[in-house]
Parts: sequence; C-alpha cells; structure tokens
Amino acid sequence: MAYRSTERVKARLTASRERIVAAAIDILADDGYAGCAVAAVAARAGVATGSVYRHFPAKADLVAEVFRSASQREIDAVTRAAAAESTAAARVRAVIETFAGRALRSPRLAYALLAEPVDPAVEAQRLVFRRAHAALLAGYIADGVADGELPAQDPELTSTAVVGALAEAMVGPLAAGVAGPDTVGGLITFIHRALGVPS
Repeated sequence: MAYRSTERVKARLTASRERIVAAAIDILADDGYAGCAVAAVAARAGVATGSVYRHFPAKADLVAEVFRSASQREIDAVTRAAAAESTAAARVRAVIETFAGRALRSPRLAYALLAEPVDPAVEAQRLVFRRAHAALLAGYIADGVADGELPAQDPELTSTAVVGALAEAMVGPLAAGVAGPDTVGGLITFIHRALGVPS
C-alpha cells in the first residue's frame, strides 16, 4: 500500500509541475519573460505560489525550465517536418518553413526564445537551443554533401551560420511586426543559395 501511495504522490507532483510549466509557457507567449512572475504563473496554473517554489526554488529555475520546454517543442516540430522529406534541400526547406511559420504564428514567444534579454541561466539554455538546431541541420547538410546534392562544405560551420542567419532574420521583423509569408520564402531562397542548392 505504501508503494501505491508513493506512486500517487509522485504522479500528482509531476502533474502539478507540468501544469506550472504549461501555464508559464502560455504567459511567456503572451507577455514574454517580464510577465512570468511566480504569482502570475501560480494563478494561471491554479496552484498556490508555494507550490511553484516547491518545484522551482527560484524564478530563474522556473524560467530556465520554461525555456527548455518551449524550445524542445520547437526542435521537435522542425524535426518532424524534416523527417517527412527525402532530400537535403527539402529537409532544410522544411526546417525553415516550420521554424519561421511557428514564429509568425506566435511572435511574442519566438522573440522570447530568440532574443529577449534574459538572465544567464536562460541565456545558457538559448545556446543549447541554437546548437540543437545547428546539429539537426548539420546532419542534413552532411547527407547532402555525401549524396552529391550539395557542394563540399563544413556541415557544422555552415549549419551554425544558417541558424544565426535564420534567427537574426526573424528577430527584427518579429519585433517590428512586419514579418510575413514573404519572409519565409526569402529565407528559403537565401539559405538554399548559401548551401549551394542547385537552382
């Protein structure tokens, strides 16, 4: 009986933590990191403020976890989109379309993930996020080079440059509210040219 009780407690704590993180991501999408006050997150999650601190001893811990969760969603989305394609050029296009399309649908969240000033714990997670995107693209580029689809190049260097260009090209338009469907097409053209995708 004690084992079942312990399992129920663990399940309840896990559900509470997930509800807190989901509430914080919702707030992040609406108001950015500035809106992620612990009391606001607790209210959105329907828990006491103390419950938030039980899972996250400091606001920085909560925000870092929120960033990890939100950015993992983005990585998973582009990975799924690219997996449906069969060539390097199509996979890269799928990554750009998915990344930029999701950013356009949730510009406040995208800005928070890409560029909003944050504390060092979150900035460290932002680097992990960028490296994950770069590693994904590096694999597609390496496959394209190996198959003769793309010209010889350093996949790691190229993918890092692509991620930097993609993030930079989205931040300004998102912040100014001028990003749109043409932004996505222009990014695909630019990045395909940079990779050496044949016209």
